[in-house]
Amino acid sequence: MSFDHATAVASVVEQTVAPQADRVDRSGEFPRDGVNALGKAGLLGLISASDVGGAGGSLADAAHVIEKLAGACGSTAMVTLMHYAATALIEAHGDRDTRRAIGEGRHLSTLAFSETGSRSHFWAPQGSATANDGDRVVLDAQKSWVTAAGEADSYVWSSRPVAAEGPMTLWLVSSDAKGLTVRGKFDGLGLRGNASNPVAGQAVEVPSSAMLGSDGAGLDLALQSALPHFLVLNAAFSLGLMQSLIAKASAHLTGTRLAHLDQTLAEQPQHRERFARLLTRTDEVRAFLRDTLAALAEGRDDATLRVLQVKAVAAEGASEVADGVMRLCGGSAFRKELGVERHFRDSLAARVMAPTTEALRDFVGRASLGLPLF
Repeated sequence: MSFDHATAVASVVEQTVAPQADRVDRSGEFPRDGVNALGKAGLLGLISASDVGGAGGSLADAAHVIEKLAGACGSTAMVTLMHYAATALIEAHGDRDTRRAIGEGRHLSTLAFSETGSRSHFWAPQGSATANDGDRVVLDAQKSWVTAAGEADSYVWSSRPVAAEGPMTLWLVSSDAKGLTVRGKFDGLGLRGNASNPVAGQAVEVPSSAMLGSDGAGLDLALQSALPHFLVLNAAFSLGLMQSLIAKASAHLTGTRLAHLDQTLAEQPQHRERFARLLTRTDEVRAFLRDTLAALAEGRDDATLRVLQVKAVAAEGASEVADGVMRLCGGSAFRKELGVERHFRDSLAARVMAPTTEALRDFVGRASLGLPLF
C-alpha cells in the first residue's frame, strides 16, 4: 500500500503545525513540535527510498507537503523544504545509516551552502577542505543563513575541493562535530522560527568518507539534485502562502459588512475586481508549478528552463498577492489576529533567498541564449 502523504500532512498541519504557528512567529522559537510530528508521520522520510524505510515519494509529493505546510506556518515549511533539498543529495550519495535515519523520520538535515565571503553566490564557496593524516579531512568555513542551524542533525556542507579541479566539493557533516559554532539567534522580519543563522566551522575534522560524490564535482551534483528540489519546493512554498492569503481575503470580504449599505465587502465591485486579480495571479503560479513538475516527470526539453524560472515566478507572485491582500483587507490585515501580516512577512523571503530572483533571471537568459550558467 502506498503512503498517503496528503492525509498525513493534513493531519500534522491540523493537529500540530497550525496551532503552533502564531507562537513560533511571535517568539522566534524553532518549530520542534511540528518537525517531530512530521517525522512520526513519515513525512521527513517522504522522498527517501523504501529500502531505507522511506516512502519513496516524488518531487510532486514533496511539493504538495511544502505547499500545505506553508499555508499554515512558513517557518515549519522552510525547515522541511531545506531538509528535502539536503535529502535529495544524501539519497544519491550519502551513507546508508544516515539515509535510514532520514527514511525512518529520526534525522533532520539541511543545506550549508551560502558563505559570508561569497554571500548569495552559493556556487563559489570560500571555505577550505584540507587533507589530514589518517584519511581525515579538515573543513574551515564561515557559513551564513543555514536554516535549522543548531537544530538539524546534519549539514550538507560545501567547500573548495581538496585537490581536484572544480569549484566545489560536498560533505555530510554531523551537527555535533567538534569545531562547529552557531552564531547568534535569528531575529528576522519573517520565517522567524526557521533558525537561519551563521555557522562557523573551525578545524572541523571529518572522515574522507563524508564526501558526497567525488572531489570537485559538488556543483554538478548540487545542480542535478539539490537545486531542482530547492527551486521547485520554494515555488510550492510561495504558492502555499498565496492560497492561504486568498482564503483569508475571501473570508474577510464575505464576512465584513458595510452597515450603511447593508452589503458585504464582496458585494462591492471594486473589491471583487481586486480579489479576482489576486486569485488569478495565484492560479497562474499554480499552473506554472504544475507545468514545471510535468516537465521534469516527462523529461521534456524545457525542464531545466522551467526549473530555473519557477522560483522567481512564484516568489514575485507571492509578494504581489501578499501586498494586494494587505491592501484589499485594509486595517484588518495590518493587525496580527487576521493572520495576513504574518504571511505577508514570510512571502518576502523567497525573492532574496539565493539564488535570488535577479540571479535566476540571469540564469534563464543564459540558458535561453546558449550561454553557460556559470
